[in-house]
Amino acid sequence: MIRRLLALTTVGILAVGLTLTFDLHAQRAPSGTWITAWGTSQNGLATNPIANATVRMIGRVTIPGNAVRIRLDNTFGRDPVTIGKGSIGLRIQDAAVAAGSNHPLSFGGSVSVVIPVGATVVSDPVSLTVLAGQDLAVSLYVPGENIRPSQHSGAVVTSYLSASGSGDVTAEEGGTPFSVSTTSMFWLKAIDVLSSSATGAIVAFGDSITDGTCATLDANNRWEDWVAIRAQLAAESDGHAGAHKAIVNEGIGGNTVTRDVQPPPDSPPGVDRLDRDVLSHVGTTHVVLFMGTNDIRRNAPAAQVIGGLQDIIKRVKARGLKVIGVTIIPRHNVPPSGTNTGWDGSKTQIRHEVNEWIRTKAGFDGVIDFDRVVRDPASADLMAPAFNCGDGIHPSPRGYYEMGKAVRLDLFKESLRSAASR
Repeated sequence: MIRRLLALTTVGILAVGLTLTFDLHAQRAPSGTWITAWGTSQNGLATNPIANATVRMIGRVTIPGNAVRIRLDNTFGRDPVTIGKGSIGLRIQDAAVAAGSNHPLSFGGSVSVVIPVGATVVSDPVSLTVLAGQDLAVSLYVPGENIRPSQHSGAVVTSYLSASGSGDVTAEEGGTPFSVSTTSMFWLKAIDVLSSSATGAIVAFGDSITDGTCATLDANNRWEDWVAIRAQLAAESDGHAGAHKAIVNEGIGGNTVTRDVQPPPDSPPGVDRLDRDVLSHVGTTHVVLFMGTNDIRRNAPAAQVIGGLQDIIKRVKARGLKVIGVTIIPRHNVPPSGTNTGWDGSKTQIRHEVNEWIRTKAGFDGVIDFDRVVRDPASADLMAPAFNCGDGIHPSPRGYYEMGKAVRLDLFKESLRSAASR
C-alpha cells in the first residue's frame, strides 16, 4: 500500500513537473501570425552624423499581439553599420518607457549586428504584450564615429538621441539620457507583431499626402491613422476586439509613380520601391495606391502616370494581394519657380483624365475617391478652404480627418487564414 502511494505520488509530481515545463515552454513560444504593424520608407541619408550614441525611435503599432520583432534597413548607407546593442519597450511619454517593459534585442542570438550597405536585418522575436495604438520605443546603440543613418525624413513623429559620446543607454527606461530630438526615423524600417487576432495588414503606398505633410506633429492624425482607429473601434463594437488589420504608412514626400520625372535627390519612385516598401512586409492583404500628383506636377502626361500605376497594380496582384486605387485630390494653380514646375489648368485636365481611369478602367479591387471628399463644392478643381492646409497641395488636419472618415472599411474584409497563407 505504501509503495503504491509512493508510486502515485511520484507520478503526480512528474505530471506537475511536466505541466509546468509545458506552461513555461508556451510562455517562451507565444502563438499567432507575424504581421507588419508599423513601417516607414527610407528616402535618403542623414546629414548629421551619429558618434558613439544611442537613438530611440518611436513607432506606433496598430494591432495587438504578444511578441514583436524589428527590421532595420541600411538602404542609403554608404558603409556597413554596426548596431552594438538594441532594446524595445512600451513608450509612455517622450523618450521614457514603462517600468519593466524595456527588453533587450538580439539578432541571430547575438546582441550586436552589422547591416551591410543596402541590406536589411530582422531581430529575433521578443515576448512583449502590445495593444493596438501602442507606442513602442526602439533603442539602438551605434558605437561607431561619424555614422550617417539611412533615414525616413519628415516622419511627423518625434524620436530621440543621446548626446555624442554618451555610449550605450539602450537599457535606460527614463528619458533623461535622450537629450536630442529628431523628426527623422533612423534605420528602423518595420515593426512586426505576433498576433492571434489581427486579420492582416494594409499598406498605404503614397506620397506626402500619405506621409502626412501638414498633419500635426505627434498627433497621429493623418488619414490612415483615422482608418486605423476606426478599424479598431469597429472590431470592438462587433464583439471581436483585435480582429482588424494593421495600417502601415509607406508614404514619402514628393514621391512619384514613375522614374522618368523623378529628379535627384528625391527618393526612388513607386515602381522602383514597391518590392522594398510594400511586398517585403509580412501578413499584407491590401495595398492602397495613392500617387500621381507629383508626376503630373513634373509634366508627366496621363499615359505615363497610368502606365506606372498599371505596372504596380500588376505586380501587387501577382502576389495575391488586393489593391485599392485612390483618386488624385485637387491642386491649386501656382506659377513655376526654380525647380518647381508649378501647376496650371492643363495639369488639372491630366488629373481629371487619370482620375477617370482610376474610377472606371484601372481594374482596382476598390476605389477611394478622395478627390470628391476634399474638393470645394463651389469650385471642384480646388480643395475646400477648411480642408486646405494653405499650400493648395496638402490637406489640413481636418481634411485628413474627413479623408480617413470616408474610407469604407468593407474594402478590406478578409480572413486571418487568407492573410496567414501569404
